[in-house]
Amino acid sequence: MKRTFSTQTHKKIALAGYFSLLVYMPLWLIVINPSDGLSPITNLIFFTLPLLFPLKGLVKGNPYTFAWSNFIVMWYFLHGLTTVWVSESDILWASLELLFATMMFVSGTYYAKYRGQELGLSIRKKKKS
Repeated sequence: MKRTFSTQTHKKIALAGYFSLLVYMPLWLIVINPSDGLSPITNLIFFTLPLLFPLKGLVKGNPYTFAWSNFIVMWYFLHGLTTVWVSESDILWASLELLFATMMFVSGTYYAKYRGQELGLSIRKKKKS
């Protein structure tokens, strides 16, 4: 099966989604539409801090980091879906969050797969007894 995008293109798309989330989330939740219920510090802790954990590995292009960072991205995907469902006034902002999270998730998954194959990495199969 022929690939649609190269490994490096997937990396660029995933990083674009990642850095967009990193800039967008505090901007949305602190500047554009601050929450009445959460302080700016709490928003930073919940919505920016988790994105900093994979930063070094993503910038280095480590396929393993792209793979496990998808668990973090699911937090933003679920937040975006919940916001679309419960807050009609935030549909545009939540849709942007969903777009960035989806970019990172899908392209990050493909980058991890293809780059892992290029490096000869594999998931070991269980030995049959």
